[in-house]
Amino acid sequence: MEESILIVAPTLRGLTFDGETGAIVAFEDSPSAVGPLLDAAQKDLVLSGPIFSDCGLIDGTFPMFIPSPTRGESAAVTTGRVVFAFGRYLEEYHVRPRIVVYGNLGCFALGESLDEALEALAAYERVLSELGRQGAGNPQGGRSPAPTTAPTSGRKAAAGSGSGATAEPRSGLGDRNRIVAGKVAIVTGGAQGFGEEIVRSLVAAGGLVFIADLNQEGGSRLARELNEAQRRTVAVPVKADVSTEDSVRSLIEQVVRTAGGIDLFISNAGVLRAASVKEQPASEFELVTRVNYSGFFLCTKWASRVMAAQNAPTGRYFTDIVQINSKSGLEGSNRNAAYAGSKFGGIGLTQSFALELVSDNIKVNAICPGNFFDGPLWSDPEKGLFVQYLRAGKVPGATTVAEVKRFYEEKVPMRRGCTGPDVVRAILYIVEQKYETGQALPVTGGQVMLS
Repeated sequence: MEESILIVAPTLRGLTFDGETGAIVAFEDSPSAVGPLLDAAQKDLVLSGPIFSDCGLIDGTFPMFIPSPTRGESAAVTTGRVVFAFGRYLEEYHVRPRIVVYGNLGCFALGESLDEALEALAAYERVLSELGRQGAGNPQGGRSPAPTTAPTSGRKAAAGSGSGATAEPRSGLGDRNRIVAGKVAIVTGGAQGFGEEIVRSLVAAGGLVFIADLNQEGGSRLARELNEAQRRTVAVPVKADVSTEDSVRSLIEQVVRTAGGIDLFISNAGVLRAASVKEQPASEFELVTRVNYSGFFLCTKWASRVMAAQNAPTGRYFTDIVQINSKSGLEGSNRNAAYAGSKFGGIGLTQSFALELVSDNIKVNAICPGNFFDGPLWSDPEKGLFVQYLRAGKVPGATTVAEVKRFYEEKVPMRRGCTGPDVVRAILYIVEQKYETGQALPVTGGQVMLS
């Protein structure tokens, strides 16, 4: 992907910020969208007429045009050019654009939802095809009057110019379950376990959720189920390996290309290998560290760049990075040093990232759940922790998996394991709370308490 797309798309989201989130911004550079633009941009063809309703796009809005970036152009210059062009457009048309043509690189479509943005892109491609058949110039014989009203099916139009003025924000009070409505979220390790429950809850709360997981089949199955139930696109599967930088970068690029930016990044992917320090292979220790610790670093590195670009136009666009840590990040874990060490390190990263990224209005927090006894991490009959702990002799006298489970349940004052809803409530609290960053929030049923 052209590097500047990672700046332009989130900047457009920032310019449409309504107090909680920005528009969905979908990018297209397929031959059907880009090919006609090579001549169209030079001849100003795409600016010679509105997007006609008879071509499938309502409101008759004109496309906005941003010239291609110059060689070596800095991120600040690119951002400035987008802000300037957006402001000029608002001054002339008094409504935000539906289509933004980016030189000869492709075009963006803005919508309230992903489906709405994709419909706008499809309609614009039909417009380009029609213009190509009829030749240069407005097929309806001259520039049509600019619209004077905001789109009826989109967000409220941004007020003022591209300086960052916005429409009235939605209330942050009331039903906390709606605090993620309209937000773009990524959940790593989202195809199963805690991750799957987080994905389901965020979708139910109105978010557009990218399911990032090595288990591509599971992620696709979950996304298909959720989209069919909602009868619209609310979940998108993406294959991702958080331990590999190229894979993480590809994940972020795909999300930006599809939706324009990121409001909430849930770093949930993790692995656990329990063993005595006297016996554990170094390869297992390094695997756990690479996924749980280095993976969190890589995800934050690439997600924070996009989040900062969203915030740049207004300086008021709050976003969140949340690491799903563990109670093992708050206290040591016998014969589980690799996991506990990676989680302790994750809290150190959380605090350090929070201090650095606060200037971009990026909040970074960790949630430390207790044991999710009913999930595959613990209950898988072949690889689950109950089986691993039984084999490792971690529970003295235990001879069955049931005895190991009962041993751990009795350690919890509330006498049960942590559940997906317990974690989701903590996530919603962290997102809603604008005055909290760098924290490690226990969700352990009283088993671990902060001092």
